[in-house]
Amino acid sequence: MARALPVLDGEMPFQQEYLPALLDAVKLIKAGLGKALHSIYVHGSVARRQARPGKSDLNLTVIVQRPLNASEQSVLSTVRFRVASRHPAVTAVDFKIGAMEEVLSLESIFTWGFWLKHCCICLYGDDLSTRFGCFEASWDIAKSLNGDIKEELQIYRKKIMSTKVMQNYLEYCEHIARKMLWTCFSLVMHREQTLALSVEQGAEIFLKYYPDKELEIERLFILAAGNQVPKKASLFMIESFGGWIVSEFEKIERKIG
Repeated sequence: MARALPVLDGEMPFQQEYLPALLDAVKLIKAGLGKALHSIYVHGSVARRQARPGKSDLNLTVIVQRPLNASEQSVLSTVRFRVASRHPAVTAVDFKIGAMEEVLSLESIFTWGFWLKHCCICLYGDDLSTRFGCFEASWDIAKSLNGDIKEELQIYRKKIMSTKVMQNYLEYCEHIARKMLWTCFSLVMHREQTLALSVEQGAEIFLKYYPDKELEIERLFILAAGNQVPKKASLFMIESFGGWIVSEFEKIERKIG
């Protein structure tokens, strides 16, 4: 069994500002889900010790014994609100939910297996990452992590076009920009044979293979930083550079399969 808030190399693996939020989240999730809960993990900038207080989200992976019912899903919504409102270091709380049957299935080795082994730190429960060996950076893993970038670009294009709330607009831009940056890294991960620990590192590796895309990467970082830019500019990035990313991804898929 993994200890809550495990110690790595003799020190807490998290920034001090986020410990209260982590402890609070684990306590609330345990109380709210009870026997339906299997384990809790942290991922993202908090897990990498790169979070910015007041600017970064708290990203948690929650593994459950079975798919959650409507009442249990409501519990997590309440936890999300309470943790974000109680702890000023956290701008929002995001959950990635997985049911045990799916997580441990053979089909999920390149998705959940890689995710838990290389992207998460166990906070509570039986650490499932110990059930998987280390993975090598490959195209299969890149595809699994990338998801359907084409669909996500379309979804966020519609959100950006329709919103009239500035805060929502900035959040949509930040999300899709970071998604595009990570997808750029997924295009070259199998060639570099390494894993990026931050979006900045991923972008640097991407530019080794696509140096002509430096301007586009710079523009994505402007969006990802929450800077306000005209809607026309953000939509142009989604349609133009996003279209190139999708096309390049499909080209590599046809070549490698």
